[in-house]
Amino acid sequence: MPNWKRLTQHLLLPGWRLRSLFPPATLDRIEAAIRDAERAHTGQIRFAVEAALDLPLLLKGVSARERAIDVFSLLRVWDTEHNNGVLIYLLLADHDVEIVADRGIHARVGTLGWEEICRSMEACFHAGEFERGVLLGIEKVGALLAEHFPGQGCNELPDAPVLL
Repeated sequence: MPNWKRLTQHLLLPGWRLRSLFPPATLDRIEAAIRDAERAHTGQIRFAVEAALDLPLLLKGVSARERAIDVFSLLRVWDTEHNNGVLIYLLLADHDVEIVADRGIHARVGTLGWEEICRSMEACFHAGEFERGVLLGIEKVGALLAEHFPGQGCNELPDAPVLL
């Protein structure tokens, strides 16, 4: 049986909401933050944000976590030399941040480390500070990657944020 509250939240979220929270100038600053963070490590960071899920995904009961894993695959975040790609995924309609990390970095950080970053980002989002929350998440993920995979690597994946 569908979750009617969630279904309504997703179907009634206007598409312009995503663009109003993440205008071009904000997307440019997010891209620059990713590029700057990646100078201190060999890992790769991607950021993707989605306003709401489509009806077929909602009817299947796809969670934000399941969708984040799909996006991780779609964006080929797993395709890095050292298995140290990290996706920060935001699903606006669910007010949920998910971090999906490749096995090389996840084995060193663990679920609790990623959850801590998600909660700090969500606190910013609840305060209406979306750009600040994303930049904070990038900074914290970058610090973990620098700790576990220091050095200068090549840029294997695009730095530009993805609006789905």
